[in-house]
Amino acid sequence: MPKTLIIVESPAKAKTIKKFVGRDYTVEASMGHVRDLPKSQLGVDVDDHFTPHYITIRGKGKLIERLRQQARQADRVLLATDPDREGEAISWHLCQLLEIPQDSPCRIVFHEITRDAVRRALKEPRPIEENLVDAQQARRVLDRLVGYKLSPLLWRKVRRGLSAGRVQSVAVRLIVDREEEIEAFTPQEYWTLEADLQRRAGGEVFTARYHGDAEGKKDLPNRDAVDRLLADLEGRSFTVLGVERKERRRNPAPPFTTSTLQQEASRKLGFSVRRTMRIAQELYEGIELRGEGAVGLVTYIRTDSTRIADQALDEAAAYIAERFGPEFSAPRKQAGRRQAQAQDAHEAIRPTSVAREPDAIKDDLTPDQYKLYRLIWERFVASQMAPAILDTVTVEIGAGPHRFRATGSTVKFPGFMQLYVEGRDEGTEGEGDEGEGMLPELAEGDALDVRALRPEQHFTQPPPRYTEAMLVRALEEKGIGRPSTYAPIIETIQERGYVVKEDRRFRPTELGRVVTALLKEHFPDIVDVEFTARMEADLDRIEEGERNWEDVVRDFYGPFSETLSRAERQIQRVTLPVEETDEICEKCGRRMVIKHGRYGRFLACPGFPECRNTKPLVEKTGARCPRCGGEMVQRRSRKGRVFYGCSNYPECDFTTWDRPTAETCPECGTFLVEKRSRQGVRLVCANPQCNYEREAAGETAGAGAGSGRR
Repeated sequence: MPKTLIIVESPAKAKTIKKFVGRDYTVEASMGHVRDLPKSQLGVDVDDHFTPHYITIRGKGKLIERLRQQARQADRVLLATDPDREGEAISWHLCQLLEIPQDSPCRIVFHEITRDAVRRALKEPRPIEENLVDAQQARRVLDRLVGYKLSPLLWRKVRRGLSAGRVQSVAVRLIVDREEEIEAFTPQEYWTLEADLQRRAGGEVFTARYHGDAEGKKDLPNRDAVDRLLADLEGRSFTVLGVERKERRRNPAPPFTTSTLQQEASRKLGFSVRRTMRIAQELYEGIELRGEGAVGLVTYIRTDSTRIADQALDEAAAYIAERFGPEFSAPRKQAGRRQAQAQDAHEAIRPTSVAREPDAIKDDLTPDQYKLYRLIWERFVASQMAPAILDTVTVEIGAGPHRFRATGSTVKFPGFMQLYVEGRDEGTEGEGDEGEGMLPELAEGDALDVRALRPEQHFTQPPPRYTEAMLVRALEEKGIGRPSTYAPIIETIQERGYVVKEDRRFRPTELGRVVTALLKEHFPDIVDVEFTARMEADLDRIEEGERNWEDVVRDFYGPFSETLSRAERQIQRVTLPVEETDEICEKCGRRMVIKHGRYGRFLACPGFPECRNTKPLVEKTGARCPRCGGEMVQRRSRKGRVFYGCSNYPECDFTTWDRPTAETCPECGTFLVEKRSRQGVRLVCANPQCNYEREAAGETAGAGAGSGRR
């Protein structure tokens, strides 16, 4: 019988570790948590120091008994669960169940599942770290108190099956508040004026934009202002007043933390937060590689830190110098912007060996694993590369009292941009907004010929609805929750029907609005961003040993309990508004109403429970199917994603992910679809063999608008 028993969470992790230890070790999996609070009751004694009453999770009895037998027969037991609060808590529960003294050196941690990391950890066992356990327990108790005390109130006052959560309710509020901003937004008209200029006949044409006059920037609020400007420019000569050349250095983004990985995978790969974390967990726990066996490809995936180990820095520097050249290497030990708040025991998410290039192991990975591993690998390598150097040019042009500006930039030295450039959310600005391409060689005093003056009308746009990436970024910036909780939060608020995702963006349902309004009125702290952020900071202080977990829970529960009692008396039963349709229930003849479910809106008979008839809500688009002429309607996939298909399905299976419009292509007759980007909305022909596209009406208008080609 082996002398040492190692217990981890998952079979995949156990399989990888078995390859690195000798015959004197056996490795078993706990299959995640082994104990938790009961589902059928509160499970927290609020009158006895908030003592939690844990029970064995259903179905884990035989597993625990097997682990007990193995523990009794082993000389020692080592608990190798994940190196965070959750992992420490799992190890603590295993100590209780297996009767291991928690002050004994029974705990080992490693931040990557490689041979060297595991063997180093085996030499450095330590006792259970109680502060980590207390922080996890405080979070669990707080979430249980809010969920099990507040949710029943919502059942009685609004509708059964609802839930409220210490973090999820704040996430819903952010989405509701953004929707209210959008609805209250009043578009403001503004115009731009661009001039196509040329230094001399036959010279290169470049574009300059109206800036103002000698006193500074001037706006063009309406067509009258543009017409007056055009009239005043008539006959004026355009002259270069000055040329300013600068060298700009652009630094790479730091290596990934959990939240930045979630954001970038959403932007660049279209992955949901849950999908990202599932694939990242697979890469961390170990992949079977030909010639190597099972090996963890990335370091621990739940981290706030951007610190890099010295060994990894040296390996990256050598790799970059060899592949790109010595001038591209610029190691950074701490490349992050949140280092002061980070869990510094952790590292950033990085490949366990930079020598494992993504394309070299592509055949051993699934397509999703390859995409995510490549993203992690490129981000890390780029973070250790030299800054990019850009030559920027700004040209000031005069036309009488009026001023135009032209900007351009060229890459003098690509640096990290040779490999990777960070993505950005819609509506954000930052580095990378330099002018496009090069300008012709210009000098002060050069006379310019005017080839065209192009005015364009624009309207200010409301703030965009949250994508998953944007919501994760907002939660992180406001200190709400932790990156490891974002995936279940986003899943829960959709399952409860508080929000729906349309075109990859969150929109609150009527239910989400009603519940949020109720919580804002009667439980302002629960949905207050700053209050929730302070609670997260208190949990961090518990982990650092600066606060007692019972005190934190008591400080919260006292005022919360009083508010709960008052709300029970004051809140009247809320009747959700019913949206009636012209659709007639074929079973009882009533007009069907729109209701919200896990996968969005659907039609239901108002005669429930006598009549239980339901059917999909078909939202027509006005477009006709190019195959059979049927109506194109909105549908939802099994995972809740919106797509558009022919109403004659299953006879016709034509579908598209892009929203169809009632407009048809002037070249081939197929309907046009909306394509959205940071630059706005364009209408594109749905026929892949046709290249027609143009700017959507209402986005911009004016000279030059209205037609275009890909």
